[in-house]
Amino acid sequence: MSKDWLDNRIYDHFDDLDLSGLAWECLRRNESYRSDYAARQDDSACAAWGLRFRG
Repeated sequence: MSKDWLDNRIYDHFDDLDLSGLAWECLRRNESYRSDYAARQDDSACAAWGLRFRG
C-alpha cells in the first residue's frame, strides 16, 4: 500500500465498519489471499478462504 499507514485520517472509515467490513479490510490486504484470488480468477478462492456471500 502506498499510503502512509501512520496517517490516522486514512483509517477514519474504520470507525463505521461492522465486523464483516473490518474482516474484509484485513483480508483484502493479505498478500496470500490476493495472490490466490488472482491465480484462480474465480470464486473458488473465496470458498477456499472461508468467505460466504449473502444470497
